[in-house]
Amino acid sequence: MIVADSNVWIDFLGGTIRPSTNRLDTALADQSLVLLDVVAAEVLQGLRSDRDVSRTMRLFESLQSLEIGGLPLAMEAARNYRRLRALGVTPRKTIDTLIATRCIADNIPLLYDDRDFDPFVAHLGLISAMDR
Repeated sequence: MIVADSNVWIDFLGGTIRPSTNRLDTALADQSLVLLDVVAAEVLQGLRSDRDVSRTMRLFESLQSLEIGGLPLAMEAARNYRRLRALGVTPRKTIDTLIATRCIADNIPLLYDDRDFDPFVAHLGLISAMDR
């Protein structure tokens, strides 16, 4: 199982071809993808047409999904944020911290093209799905 971040989904849905979108395509084909609720929200809110929203919702509804995790995960995400900040790295987006923390907690590799996740890999044990 892997989780794909919203930036990979957006590129994939827009037809951009790169290693991460190819990996997402493979994960969809072999049903090894799990969708985080917050990733679904990020992707869907950025779609421009009702047709694209409907098509993407049908795809998302066919996938296994996970909720981000409530208060316990939020507290762990805050700890991870503070750990990185103590190392001189300040995560830019709270949602990325939540996504990374959920993947770390469940030992699920994350497929991403966003350098903001690199410190989570380097210092906190996040697994990159591109390395698998």
